[in-house]
This record gives sequence, structure tokens and C-alpha cells, in this order.
Amino acid sequence: MLGLLLIVGISVGGFMIARRFVTGRLRFVDAIRSPVAPVIAGMLAAIVTWPLAILPVITTGMSALFGIGAGIGTASGVKALKRGDR
Repeated sequence: MLGLLLIVGISVGGFMIARRFVTGRLRFVDAIRSPVAPVIAGMLAAIVTWPLAILPVITTGMSALFGIGAGIGTASGVKALKRGDR
């Protein structure tokens, strides 16, 4: 049960952090509107969190899910910027 809660929390956390960062800080950066920006953001997030897999509770799969959540959050933030949402 703890593992499932961690997986959901990590995935949703990656999504929320990336979306808020894109809509807040990167709204004036033109490069964020590139179609490869979510892929790069997701890969970088997974690579940065990968060393945390040394911890007994965190796995490399959770690191990958954080990266996927960050990539989807980046794409969602870009869509929100195109719609005019903040």
C-alpha cells in the first residue's frame, strides 16, 4: 500500500511541479513551445531523480514515473499557455 501511494504521489508531484514551473516561470520562453520540450523535460527529471534509487523505498521505476509525470506536466503547461490560462 505504501508503494502504491508513493507511486501515485511521485507521478502527480512531477506533473504538478512541471506544470506550475512552465506556466509560472517559462511563459515568456519561446523554446518551451517546441514539441520536444516535454520529452527533454521528462528525461532530465528522470535522470536527476535516478540517484535517489539508492534509497530503500525509491526504485528506478519511480524515478521513471516522475520523469513521465514531469513530461506530461510540461505538455499540459504548454497547452495552458496556448489557451491563455495561467
